[in-house]
Amino acid sequence: MTTAPPAPAQHRRTLGPVGTLAGSEIGRLQKGYLDDRPDAVAALARLRRGAGKDTSTIPDLWGLLDTDPLHADPALHQDAAHTALYTAATLYALHQQSRGTHMHRPGSNELGAAVRRLMPGNDMDEPTRKRFVRAGSAATMPVLATRLREIVLLLRREDIALDYALLAEQLYQWQQRPSGPDSVRRSWGRSLHAHRAKPADPADGGTTAATTSTDDRKDSAQ
Repeated sequence: MTTAPPAPAQHRRTLGPVGTLAGSEIGRLQKGYLDDRPDAVAALARLRRGAGKDTSTIPDLWGLLDTDPLHADPALHQDAAHTALYTAATLYALHQQSRGTHMHRPGSNELGAAVRRLMPGNDMDEPTRKRFVRAGSAATMPVLATRLREIVLLLRREDIALDYALLAEQLYQWQQRPSGPDSVRRSWGRSLHAHRAKPADPADGGTTAATTSTDDRKDSAQ
């Protein structure tokens, strides 16, 4: 099994309960998937069906993630926390499909930086930028989830990893009105413009496709 390198200290971010739990649960599923454990392969296949949708309306997803830690924090808005956790997990499951490397990498790309890696050289690719802007301008979580799904498909195609713990934390913040969406948009925008194109780095997800010998069987679990 390929082991993900630890995140550089300067890239570590402080996460709240939602992001912390998302990192733990997605990390657990990712390890199982890359180890070709049938339970993890099946769980990701079920989670993929919820990518880009309102996860609260899909009973088949319930119970795939351990949400007990969320209930231990009375300060959390439970509906928003569950939505953020499951939305991030379903997008991750789509991202990981048919990939033999870690598509969730703690401390790696924030959404804006990941999108910037899709663009050639130092040019600002307009179609990609417009997809990113459309995601940032989403008015509701279901719409945001749909638009993030479009971006995740592009990231999967190029084997660009994402920090899904951070994404889950930001999806929770997004739902905290009135300042939540603007705060997340600013963070995504900063990471887009702060990233500079550089040679492919395996520690960042790389740009070369890598699949396991069991990908065909995993795909059939969709």
